[in-house]
Amino acid sequence: MNVIITGGYGFIGSFVAERFYKEGHQIYIIDNLSSGQKSNVSIPHKFYHMSAHDLNCEQVFQSISPDVVVHLAAQVDVVTSVKKPHADTQSNILGLVNILRCAHKTKAKKFIFASSAAVYGPYDEVSLKEDLLCSPVSPYGINKYLGEYYCAKWMELYGLQTLCFRFSNVYGPRQGSKGEGGVVSIFMERIRDGKELNVYGDGRQTRDFIYVEDIVDGIYRGANSEEVTGVYNLSTNTETSVNQLIEIIGNLQEPGKVIYHDSRPGDIYRSSLDNTRVKRDLDWVPIYTIQNGLTKTYEWFMESIAQKQGKKEEAKERKEKGAINWWPRLRPYFENLAVFAIVALLSLYGPAVLKYEDMEDFKIIYIILLGIFYGTKQSVLAAVLSTGLYFYSSLGNGREWISLLYDPEALFVIAMYMFVSLIVGFVSDKSRRDYSQVSNELLAVNEKYVFLKKINADNQKVKEELQRRLINSKDSIGRIHGIIKALESMEPEEIVISSVSVLSNLMETDKISVYSVNDSDFLRMMIKSNAVNFNLPKTIRLSEYPHFQEVVSSGKLFVNKAMDLSLPMLAAPICHEGKVVALVSLHEPSFDKLNMHYENLFKVTIDMIAGSLSRAFRYVGATRNERYVDETRVLSPAFFEQVLQIRISAKQQYNTDFVLLDIDSSNQSVTMLANQISGNLRESDSLGIIKERLVLLLSNSNTVEADSVIQRLNKRGIMATIIDEDQVYA
Repeated sequence: MNVIITGGYGFIGSFVAERFYKEGHQIYIIDNLSSGQKSNVSIPHKFYHMSAHDLNCEQVFQSISPDVVVHLAAQVDVVTSVKKPHADTQSNILGLVNILRCAHKTKAKKFIFASSAAVYGPYDEVSLKEDLLCSPVSPYGINKYLGEYYCAKWMELYGLQTLCFRFSNVYGPRQGSKGEGGVVSIFMERIRDGKELNVYGDGRQTRDFIYVEDIVDGIYRGANSEEVTGVYNLSTNTETSVNQLIEIIGNLQEPGKVIYHDSRPGDIYRSSLDNTRVKRDLDWVPIYTIQNGLTKTYEWFMESIAQKQGKKEEAKERKEKGAINWWPRLRPYFENLAVFAIVALLSLYGPAVLKYEDMEDFKIIYIILLGIFYGTKQSVLAAVLSTGLYFYSSLGNGREWISLLYDPEALFVIAMYMFVSLIVGFVSDKSRRDYSQVSNELLAVNEKYVFLKKINADNQKVKEELQRRLINSKDSIGRIHGIIKALESMEPEEIVISSVSVLSNLMETDKISVYSVNDSDFLRMMIKSNAVNFNLPKTIRLSEYPHFQEVVSSGKLFVNKAMDLSLPMLAAPICHEGKVVALVSLHEPSFDKLNMHYENLFKVTIDMIAGSLSRAFRYVGATRNERYVDETRVLSPAFFEQVLQIRISAKQQYNTDFVLLDIDSSNQSVTMLANQISGNLRESDSLGIIKERLVLLLSNSNTVEADSVIQRLNKRGIMATIIDEDQVYA
């Protein structure tokens, strides 16, 4: 089945992904990589880089159609939830609601939500049960409790099967130093790095530590249970003190100095969760003891030393590469000054060199160019520099600077500089803003296009895989068409024989029988499968089998619910014009197929066979004048030869016996003989003419039974001898 895991690159999520993959399921991970790492998951999977509250999640769900959703994406730090409650709410509530909505829309069969022991709040008692009144004290606990309520409402309103697990303090490999179970990873990291251990309190405070793989086992069992919904504690129901924790870790490696601090306000002194319900309903028990779990965790932390050192060096390189580069910010100023220097030279020395008196044109061009290329900030700076240059040039001509402040021409020039700089800068900035907005919109559209293209590519792969499986599967359209094509015959005998192969293929069993039904108390076998040790009587008395009698009288399917070995497992009537003409039975199908789907498939197949027989009977009636000789039961040569070939084929395929009797017609006409013989014929027997000889075909009969028929005919004065098909054509 398809499994979506939100937060699948995280501590618990990575183990969940591995477990479901090992059990043979397809894994899809949604993670924003805020705390998870891609390196945590090495099994084949499909990754979508997005947050749980991203509305594009719906596109992912639509393309996958998940069977199970495991929602682990969350903000897990209690301290962070207190400092930034809005961020905690966005992740733990908005993210949950979005994933619930997507799961409901795509008709997921199971939704599993990771809740927390933090929902209980401060309780002095231990072994807390699920039905206790919850009073969380942190935004984290409040949002987890609210998340449980959302799950319950989604199940009530939309029928989504939701299951909430309240985790106790989870620990294990790949865990970071944040979160509720983080004390283990913090101690491991500090011991690994040779640092002291800080304990807040006297160390006798207890927690219910549970190893991550026990958590994962509970999640997997919950995902495969259709009945289990609601809220369950997932814990060991065992208290372990911080001092005991240090002692166990100390047996693995000598810890540094242990420093005891005052206990933090709001910390719970004792904690453990009752796990009776989950053990009973999911048949789950924690396997790892605290010693075993800490040993495996310690081994992982020791192996990660080299990796951590490598990551530190890599992070240092990235930091060095990512150092702030001031040049892009300072470059416009340097270029502005460089251009101004050129303008200043032209203004001061240009008239003599260029023979051009109005140097104000260069200043205006300078201001316009800076405004076009760099915007208002540089154009205003260019106007200020140009003003300074104007004052300097005027003072060089012998004027007092104070007089310039009253000179209308000077004021006009300064105003013109500022006006041009502001207008050009404003237009340039607006163009940049518009361009940036359009670029951002285009980028967003392009990102969505790339995302949808990726989704479409995934859908195409799934479609191709499904097509391949469908074509190669036992239920493919081509295969079914090939099977039922055998029922297209217009000869009732051929349809009856073909029904065995049709049923064998569709029902996947090699023990099938077909008995003809008439107005008498006897059922005569028409054909059966050629299976090993599959022996059935050729004739059965209907009154001795009340189950069959009920099928014939009611026209309804029989199911051997009592598992009576003397009876077939399934039996169904074949009806024509409201009358039962045959009884089809399935014997000894495999036990794993005894379900409603198998029963319904049998009904549909019988209906197909009955429909083909009805069509064949109508054809026989329409061709009666061509089929029979002079209103008798004697088949014309062409039709009798067709029936004979059908019997020969049945003998080769199912080892069904038949006998041919040559009827002496030298003393009587064919019509008179046919009328005399008809009273001794069964429904499955045929009388016909080949090479102007009258031949009687006894279906499903051997030579001993044929001798009995010969004796009965002799008593009526009719001479008959056994011949084979070669003699018929001789």
